[in-house]
Amino acid sequence: MKRLLKWVGVALLLVVLGLGGIVFAAFHGLSPIEDGRKLDGVEVVKDGIVACYLVDLGPGEVALVDACNDDSARAVRAALSRRGLGPDAVKAILLTHGDLDHIRGALAFPRAQVMALAADVPLAEGREIRMLKWLRSPKDTGVRVGRVLSDGDVVELSGVAFRVHAVPGHTRGSAVYLARGVLFMGDSAEATTEGALAPAKRLTSDDPAQNRASLAKLAARLAPVAADVRFIAPAHSGVLAKGLAPLADFALAH
Repeated sequence: MKRLLKWVGVALLLVVLGLGGIVFAAFHGLSPIEDGRKLDGVEVVKDGIVACYLVDLGPGEVALVDACNDDSARAVRAALSRRGLGPDAVKAILLTHGDLDHIRGALAFPRAQVMALAADVPLAEGREIRMLKWLRSPKDTGVRVGRVLSDGDVVELSGVAFRVHAVPGHTRGSAVYLARGVLFMGDSAEATTEGALAPAKRLTSDDPAQNRASLAKLAARLAPVAADVRFIAPAHSGVLAKGLAPLADFALAH
């Protein structure tokens, strides 16, 4: 029995070390998320290792790009409270993709309309899973997508336009949104400590090659309106304040 317990302990240690290595590899070299940073009508909200974004709409109204990881949305609610606002101020939640660390907070804003690209709706709602399929089964997340988006859509919210771009690769239905001069990347790209743009992490992406191709295509698509992009805002790193240049440079290198 002692020998069995010893081997079980060793196995658990190896699992923990392996997971730690994956986490380190995933976030090493990324610029830090700056909680509370303001970007001309957009505020960064940090929730552990992920960021979501408050986007100003009309008076007393905001939208969220992603909803962060905490199902009680404490970080988002705190940011709203500092503005004198409550949960009902959130009118819409635009999901960059359906992974749990980007959707859980949506449950705290039942009056907000949740939006996502069609391919990621089953993932966001818990009817599909994409990682560790051998270990777990689909489970209802409680999130319901009220508006299904398509590539090229323009979502108008109180006069603020959100332009929708499909960037499959990290997930099948990954989306990027352009609003208020900010290009919201979700997990499709990251900012390095050197101020460059990096693609989605290979270990957590469905199709890394497709992800890179999607970023190159996005750069070409946005080139004619490059002046509309002032910031690039990923979900697991800091914000790049160099306009479209980091994405354009990535496309040239790949």
